[in-house]
Amino acid sequence: MQASEAQSDNAAVTAEMARIHGLIRTNDFAAALAAAESLLKIRPRQRDALLFAAIAQRRLGRSADALGTLARLQRLYPRYSRLFEERGRCFVELRQAPQAIEAFLTAVNFNHALPASWGMLEGLYRMTGESQNAAMAGAHVATLRNIPPDVVAATAFFMDGDLDAAEGLVRAWLLKNGDHVEAMRLLARIGIARHIYDDPELLLAAVLERAPDYRAARQEYASVLIELHRHAEARRHLGELLAQEPLNRALQVLDAAALIGLGEFERAIAIYRSLFTGTPADADLHLSIAHALKTLGRTPEAIAAYRQAAALRPDFGDAYWSLANLKTYRFGEQELGQIRTALEAPATGDVDRYHLCFALAKALEDQEQYAESYRYYELGNRLKHAEIRYRPALTENNTRQQIEVCTAEFFASRAGWGTPEAGPIFIVGLPRAGSTLLEQILASHSQVEGTQELPNVQQIVSTLRGREREGAESRYPRILRELKAVDFRELGARYLRETRAYRAGKPFFIDKNPNNFRHLGLVHLMLPNARIIDARREPMACCFSNLKQLFASGQEFTYGVEEIARYYRTYLELMRHWDRVLPGQILRIYHEDVVEDLEGNVRRMLDFCGLPFEPQCLAFHETQRSVRTASSEQVRQAIYREGLDQWKHFEPWLGPLQEALGDALTRYREP
Repeated sequence: MQASEAQSDNAAVTAEMARIHGLIRTNDFAAALAAAESLLKIRPRQRDALLFAAIAQRRLGRSADALGTLARLQRLYPRYSRLFEERGRCFVELRQAPQAIEAFLTAVNFNHALPASWGMLEGLYRMTGESQNAAMAGAHVATLRNIPPDVVAATAFFMDGDLDAAEGLVRAWLLKNGDHVEAMRLLARIGIARHIYDDPELLLAAVLERAPDYRAARQEYASVLIELHRHAEARRHLGELLAQEPLNRALQVLDAAALIGLGEFERAIAIYRSLFTGTPADADLHLSIAHALKTLGRTPEAIAAYRQAAALRPDFGDAYWSLANLKTYRFGEQELGQIRTALEAPATGDVDRYHLCFALAKALEDQEQYAESYRYYELGNRLKHAEIRYRPALTENNTRQQIEVCTAEFFASRAGWGTPEAGPIFIVGLPRAGSTLLEQILASHSQVEGTQELPNVQQIVSTLRGREREGAESRYPRILRELKAVDFRELGARYLRETRAYRAGKPFFIDKNPNNFRHLGLVHLMLPNARIIDARREPMACCFSNLKQLFASGQEFTYGVEEIARYYRTYLELMRHWDRVLPGQILRIYHEDVVEDLEGNVRRMLDFCGLPFEPQCLAFHETQRSVRTASSEQVRQAIYREGLDQWKHFEPWLGPLQEALGDALTRYREP
């Protein structure tokens, strides 16, 4: 089905659901049931059609049938609160109070913003003589009454995962009524659920200005700061919360995550392990420990922890993908059977499903079953693509603006601006282009330390960009024309100050964030003496390696053939521009050349950085350090050339990628 056809079909279903809802509101339950059943014949997994069918059945006096429909709904959507609320109503009709209480309790445990469920619980508890529980339910009813009804309704939508409905309702309410702590917090939580963090940071900061004792908002603010890589700041807020609740499990998990961000892995592992006391069967904790152990290079321990996570939760896609993502792990037949079983289970969620797809695809690739492997890579990308909002035109427009603003004359008139510090070494390019290998080589030098893919340039860009309206032209990079010498000097000092938390004091340090290639004009103006290395890989190998990779976050351009090809072409265009306007400032290292001539390219990099040759840079795989990227296990092995042409095993299915790359296939080596 083409995208336009799918959109039209979805619109028709949405319209039909609205019609069925209208029939229920007007008490035409027979017509509503007939329409819902008709829709379910073509959309058997349609959540709200199943719910409406159950409501209509109950209102027609068929509560037993309604319970059967709700059981079917639960198999598909086991955490959908409204199915439990409707189940409670069915049991009320059947005069089965204990079962009704259990159903309504389940509903409010999944979704606390259900006034009707709380009200029913209050009445049922009073009827059964449970006065204390009745008072508890009544308190929740009173709390919800003090919140505007539209905000309560939007919260209920949010808790059930209906983000579009929740956002539309709460935004409309805020526009009409102005600031409100609960509404602002809800809008922030919706942004967090969408993996968008800049607006939630502003919203939660505003909430805390109005309500500094709002602990839940402060906890969410700390989690947003972690996502924005502001780990030290997050720990300050967490310290304030932990001072009052030192045994709060959720706060301890966040604190460990902040420590991970600061590179303090052993302290984080100690916190995670302490949380096993009383609750050893926590799959997420085992996963977190495994990630930290992997980063430290303690691979056997990491494997054991990943396998324990998968054992505790058989459909835990992230655990299986993390094993596959070691690149060196090989699944046994029993594990492959578990992955396939989880993929076939209707209750497996989409996030677990695409993790499982990528894991199975990697396992099949290792078994040289390339056709089936590609099918699962394709399915995993399609599932992941459905949840992201990447728009290639925004990246391409930013590239055009960089080229327009950052001309040779622009830089010549600003020569000598910025901070003279020569310590930073930026490694840029695309993901999966060999940058982790270059980092490991340089970090093996006695004067250089590796850090991680630092977020600090991106954070400075966000500051310069400011808060922009949807569709408005970006202030950045145009604002670079307005900044003075002192501004760039202060930005350079800010970068050095904020990256200090990730460094141990060596003269040189590496910032390996690949996306910094888009901001090399800013980097040069802030830090004119910084070294910049462009890690480049042959386009088919690079792009297909990205299509095979499920990233922990970001890199949203990698989940579609057209998107990754356009991104690669845009990268070539912008790097050619930087070469023209910043001659001699960027060293290009081709991954294939490093594989064929390791020593020659190591010497090129060291000479470019002004560093003497040290033989341990050739024995980079023996260097003990934390490595956070997908290549962490590969760079702990001696260099090998087998990976150069792995994409050719999939060549029969990569015609669209070759076509989309076009002349980039040949001109990627052009100066």
